[in-house]
Amino acid sequence: MQRHIQESDFIMVEEGFMARDLMEEIINDVSQTDDRDAFFVADLGDVVRKHLRFLKALPRVKPFYAVKCNSSRGVVQVLAELGAGFDCASKTEMELVQNIGVKPENIIYANPCKQISQIKFAAKNGVQMMTFDNEVELSKVSRSHPNAKMVLRIATDDSKSSSRLSVKFGASLKSCRRLLEMAKNLSVDVIGVSFHVGSGCSDPKAYVQSISDARLVFEMASEFGYKMRLLDIGGGFPGTDDSKIRFEEIAAVINPALDLYFPEGSAVQIIAEPGRYYVASAFSLAVNIIAKKEVLLDSSGSDDEETCPYKNIMYYINDGVYGSFNCIFFDHAHPKPILHKKPSPDKPLYNSSLWGQTCDGLDQIAEHLQLPELQVGDWLLFENMGAYTIAASSTFNGFQQSRIYYAMPRAAWEAVQLLQKGLHQVEEKENTCPPVSCGWEISDSLCLNPAFAPTRII
Repeated sequence: MQRHIQESDFIMVEEGFMARDLMEEIINDVSQTDDRDAFFVADLGDVVRKHLRFLKALPRVKPFYAVKCNSSRGVVQVLAELGAGFDCASKTEMELVQNIGVKPENIIYANPCKQISQIKFAAKNGVQMMTFDNEVELSKVSRSHPNAKMVLRIATDDSKSSSRLSVKFGASLKSCRRLLEMAKNLSVDVIGVSFHVGSGCSDPKAYVQSISDARLVFEMASEFGYKMRLLDIGGGFPGTDDSKIRFEEIAAVINPALDLYFPEGSAVQIIAEPGRYYVASAFSLAVNIIAKKEVLLDSSGSDDEETCPYKNIMYYINDGVYGSFNCIFFDHAHPKPILHKKPSPDKPLYNSSLWGQTCDGLDQIAEHLQLPELQVGDWLLFENMGAYTIAASSTFNGFQQSRIYYAMPRAAWEAVQLLQKGLHQVEEKENTCPPVSCGWEISDSLCLNPAFAPTRII
């Protein structure tokens, strides 16, 4: 197996070859050695599918990918190739996307509370769109970035979301008039309104109320001579199909609200900030059991000592909550392991727990699992590991972050090329794309970047 793949390179896989197959190949390869480090396989084809699905479900909305969700270069690269914009929260994120070739007008600096030096960095590098929700931020921007195009972030009802953001960000409707008046006095250009209903939103009506509130702020702004031209509906979209609510159900609520409050022809550009939507289901993680400990229990009083397992088993794996499983703390995740080796049905199950490799007692991944007895060197797999996992992974205790292998199905790669070359329009009929014969729908986009190409084909 090739061992020198760059972080942004990808392996092209033929039709019918799944990401799980690539994971199996890597496991077989590394299992011949003592080097059995944990690793990700990222299916970039899944990211491409999500993009086309987004364009179809929300045709009036341009996605600006939330880099904070997963800043791995391969994901950012493929989304840039597809013509997406980017929601950045820091200098480092802006540098990442600009180094890939993203133009400043395709970046929104969507952090309402920014360090002055980073505001100046945005100004120096041509990034003009940025958010605010308070008077202090307006004063800072007016001094440090006179050409900024400000977007007023308003608070929302995010009570039905797993990660609430309005406790930290967002101006109340009551304060918006005062902020707009201050912006006018400071000669700051306010071009629109943004909101975010929170990550993992389970109630689409939150978008409707927020879009309605944004319309009120647009009307307030007109009283001060502003002609707003941007609406940012944030993120909060589900990233897996087993979520309580599907993405298309949310889109079916958003579209009529947009048509009602911001009808076509109103000269308002509509953008969104999807993060987990793009990457959650694209990443799978393979970890190796590096140690185990059996805790024997008292078996006295049993009528069937031969069949009743009287031990708990603690398994230690080479990733943990300070690494890829930080999503347990930061994103309310409950990852469930999949056994790499299918056990025989007659094997007894033991009460088991999974622990990370650091020396911290908080580094527990799961407990009360019913598993057959596993051995050191066995592999466990975790699906849907793309959102808020890699992004907050650390090197605590000196353990390195898990490597990423990128895979791209040939049909997805052809779709990216056609998107960029602008050779096709989105077909009216669902799941048709005659030139590719792959079921991928194609639309216009930008020029192909020759630096983004497969390293090998399997």
